[in-house]
Amino acid sequence: MPSKPSEDYQAHPVHLKHQDFTSFQELPDSFAWTQRSDDDSHYLSTGDSISESVPVIDLSDPNALPLIGHACKTWGVFQVTNHGVPSTLLDNMERITKTLFSLPVQQKLKASRSLESVSGYGVARISSFFPKQMWSEGFTIVGSPVEHFRKLWPEDYSRYCIVFTVYYVPYSSLMAGWEEILDGIKEYEEEMKRLAGRLMWLTLGSLGITKEDVKWAGLKGDFKEGSAAVQLNHYPACPDPDRAMGLAPHTDSTLLTILYQNNTSGLQVHKEGTGWVTVPPVPGGLVVNLGDLLHILSNGLYPSVLHRAKVNRSRQRLSVAYLFGPPSSVKISPLSKLVGPSQLPLYRPVTWNEYLGTKAKHFNKALSSFRLCTPL
Repeated sequence: MPSKPSEDYQAHPVHLKHQDFTSFQELPDSFAWTQRSDDDSHYLSTGDSISESVPVIDLSDPNALPLIGHACKTWGVFQVTNHGVPSTLLDNMERITKTLFSLPVQQKLKASRSLESVSGYGVARISSFFPKQMWSEGFTIVGSPVEHFRKLWPEDYSRYCIVFTVYYVPYSSLMAGWEEILDGIKEYEEEMKRLAGRLMWLTLGSLGITKEDVKWAGLKGDFKEGSAAVQLNHYPACPDPDRAMGLAPHTDSTLLTILYQNNTSGLQVHKEGTGWVTVPPVPGGLVVNLGDLLHILSNGLYPSVLHRAKVNRSRQRLSVAYLFGPPSSVKISPLSKLVGPSQLPLYRPVTWNEYLGTKAKHFNKALSSFRLCTPL
């Protein structure tokens, strides 16, 4: 994700109306969502369907490529196992997330996002498009989080270190300071970028796309120059989960998003003709959401999945999202192999930064604003 947001992005800030969730015995009216009966009912409806389940794909399966292609076309989302990311790395990121959100509210507010940056603590950017608040908080990492960590732990870094000396087992004997935690985050980002490149080729390969068709993938075709961000999410236990919303329905402004969710359910995806479907945590599994830019790249063949997060009465839920996009200077447009006389390009070119700015301004109308009404 571009570290410097566009002017449109900066012009539509999200004002932080944060609350201390632990202080509520009842759900405040400002957090109480109700079912809508108008054309947007699928956005806020509380029901979900259990008649179908999101595909779970073993990446060691020889048929992984066609299975991913089918999942992309019919769902826009799937889960993967045997993906090569060490379980210890996932566990450690969960513990980092838990430790950060366990800080007092006033301490977390010291690391709030600024207008000039997408990094830091805050609420979801989509919050301003909904009349009610969401029962969640987040922390975005673009580049190094060191400056934010200094604000979160300004006087006593050792407290942060001690927590992870206990939990960060593989490095416990080497833990000399909180810098090792930064190394852990960096290692997580490197593993996720590797996996994102692999998933990109499986997704594009299912459309018949080869490395020669995507010049910005790099000389080795590894997408190493792609932009990315890590989003830490916390959904506290809620006194009235049936009327609350952890994260409102939205699509991601990415090529794809790789999500690790802890063992508490909450993620739901919307499938046309079916409704809301819960995506239960799979041990060792990762959820892969297709984003708006992948939808553009596929010339509309693969949908970007509408998804949301619900909350739990007795348990908090944590998740870590790796948001993967193209290099900042690259304009995404339908791949040439997917257009022709019988299939015209559906979208005009757009950079990720431009798209983020448009989405910050128009939210769910952003994608349609790039759609071509007439052929080029």
